[in-house]
Amino acid sequence: MATSRTKKSQTMEEVKMLLEKNRNIVLAEYRGLNVEKMTEMRTTLRKTGIKFKILKNTLTKKIFQAAGISNLEEYLQGPVGVGFLGEDVSVSAKTILKFAKKNEFFIVKAAYIDGQVMELEGFTAIASLPSREVMLGILLGTLQAPIRGFMTVAEGNTQKLVYALNALKEQKEKQAA
Repeated sequence: MATSRTKKSQTMEEVKMLLEKNRNIVLAEYRGLNVEKMTEMRTTLRKTGIKFKILKNTLTKKIFQAAGISNLEEYLQGPVGVGFLGEDVSVSAKTILKFAKKNEFFIVKAAYIDGQVMELEGFTAIASLPSREVMLGILLGTLQAPIRGFMTVAEGNTQKLVYALNALKEQKEKQAA
């Protein structure tokens, strides 16, 4: 069934807007998934902010060319959907790979993250990273460690000074008595 020009242009505009907001995408083959599994996939992915679009490959190629995304043409063979990853790429990658592991017909072909084309191995490596919040916590702890260490040392020296002054005071009191 042919898609009308207005429908194609609406779809192109919608996908272009999604690409303007977020240029991190994943290409996945969905051949063999029934309607129930497709609905489950969309629901699962939506929970982590992933939008999954099924487009014709020629339309996808045109959209990618217009957006300046290259080197993905070789992955646009067969029924391929485009997943627009959520804000936290590692959480999105974990969600997609978890769904792919449960469903043998959902196959991750490639990803385009921060201007780099990645195959499954690179995408899996991103999924192994901790979430954004954990990474920020690690960074904050790393930044605070030298200050905390300095304060501990300074506090220890201050306590030793107080003990020395107190001992000196007690010694003076004994001499005076």
